[in-house]
Amino acid sequence: MRKSTLVLSSLLIAGSLLLSSCSENGNTDAASTGTPANTAATADPGAAAGGTEAAVSPAVVPAGALSEPFTATDLTKLPAVAQKRTDTIIVGLTDPSGAFTPYFQESGYDGNVSSLLYASLVTVDDKGVPTPELAGSWEVAADQLTYTFHLHKDLKFSDGSPLTADDVAFTWTIQYDKAYDGGSLLPSLKVKGGEAYKAGTAQTIEGIKVIDPQTISVTLEQPNATALVTLGSNVLSKAYYGKDYKFGQLEYIKKLHEKPLGDGPYKLEKFIPGQEVRLVANENYFKGKPKTEHFIYKTTTGDAWQFLETGEVDYASFPATEENIGKLKELGYVNILPYTPSTYGYMQVNLKHEQLKDKRVRQAIAYGLDRQSIYVDAAEGAGAVANIPASPISWSYTEEGINPYKYDPDQANKLLDEAGWTVGAGGIREKDGKPLSIHYLASKSKNSDIFIAVAKENFAALGIDFQPEIFADFNSLVSKTESGDYDLVSYSTSMLTDPADGFMQFFDGEITDYENPKFVELYNKALATTDIEQRKAVYKELYQLFNDELPIIFTNYKKTVYAYNGRIQNLSVSPFIGLAGSLPNWTLK
Repeated sequence: MRKSTLVLSSLLIAGSLLLSSCSENGNTDAASTGTPANTAATADPGAAAGGTEAAVSPAVVPAGALSEPFTATDLTKLPAVAQKRTDTIIVGLTDPSGAFTPYFQESGYDGNVSSLLYASLVTVDDKGVPTPELAGSWEVAADQLTYTFHLHKDLKFSDGSPLTADDVAFTWTIQYDKAYDGGSLLPSLKVKGGEAYKAGTAQTIEGIKVIDPQTISVTLEQPNATALVTLGSNVLSKAYYGKDYKFGQLEYIKKLHEKPLGDGPYKLEKFIPGQEVRLVANENYFKGKPKTEHFIYKTTTGDAWQFLETGEVDYASFPATEENIGKLKELGYVNILPYTPSTYGYMQVNLKHEQLKDKRVRQAIAYGLDRQSIYVDAAEGAGAVANIPASPISWSYTEEGINPYKYDPDQANKLLDEAGWTVGAGGIREKDGKPLSIHYLASKSKNSDIFIAVAKENFAALGIDFQPEIFADFNSLVSKTESGDYDLVSYSTSMLTDPADGFMQFFDGEITDYENPKFVELYNKALATTDIEQRKAVYKELYQLFNDELPIIFTNYKKTVYAYNGRIQNLSVSPFIGLAGSLPNWTLK
């Protein structure tokens, strides 16, 4: 199961995210989840994905030939079908599974839907600083262990039922249930008494205290730099999701996925798999009913250019090539935003497989793949090669002491020789009578075709038998990955806000076979302080470690442009929460 991510502030660093959007084929692949306490990896189309120096607004980061927003020049060119829409906005989305309950999602695409169905206690602004949402305020004790949240009065779920501190307590509690197997990071915060509850030796969690209907506190066993927004994530209704709750039994929640009860700006009207997710404005939303009555995620597979040109969608993303930007400007009826996503692309490595346990083989793959050609040249510059688990727009990003693994087949061959893989009669390397074979998985896209064409040639030069397998949809790719029948699989992360996010797949059950005590030591050390400079120094060590060990093989960062219907007003894209923050205020002029 692909899981999810976290956030940064200059005061307290915490983890969160809501809705992002970007894809290589132009669909609005919102690569994030509605659960701040989770980090969903998303399909990396064609192994081409996208990857925070203090928070930078999208418009500041040059993308292709566009460094500033571009405003539509002629709305009369807008297709008639889009002109006629008066109360509906349509955005493309890839492969949601229908698991729209926070903490139980199956992909970041499910999270994109739930990010509109549920609000959080705490969100973040465009600089990553935690700001109030359902919680109007909070206090953090001097020892950084106790957090007290004060909820707004008269909060309601979408059915009109009250939202109180009891709902928050329930939400935190079930994530410590022994049956919970989702991707939430809340258990990693070590809430006092959480483990006793999980073990069944306590009826409640000692550290969670409901003070009154609008006030709740939680005490941790140790400081954690990501605690504020991880704790401040989405809230589930105890009356609805907890009605049938019994300790050790959470399967019943899956039956509620198709009828989610949230507190966000929209309510689920209908989910038609493979076609669309229909949402309708929530009249009980605490900030007021959204300006646009209907919002639709179009999930039909197809060409984003065609959807945008025919007016079938109002918003899409594209690689920031000069050609794409030129074509978008020529349309006349779209606004264009340049954007560098806070994500990175990578190939997950099956560390159970003997040939990949040797880091020299993993390093040989990094040297032997012409990533510059695959991710930069073929993308017409709308990308960059990645070598660490952080985005270039991260405050923790560094290239100091980082091996760039520039394309070097001679070095790759040398490493394979050192690892004992010798070229056999058929040109394929062998060791202990077994051929060096790589079974590669990816999603179907134009970029997959590019990757496979280059990789075949690159791997053949190294004496590696390359066996690609391509999947038409993301969920099938995930299922294959979970079966363990692969060597390498291409993904990209969801939005990364706090540097800890870049390592989440090693803690949320996605990658379970990388064991390095130094990694765990440094990871925990970075979370034990809220001092930015101290954390930056530790993350530099972590990046250098991962750059050498390559427990995943880093691929690329994206440069993207968003194009949207010029009639849409009040649209903005946050580097940390994507569209979710502004979407309730979108209007069609």
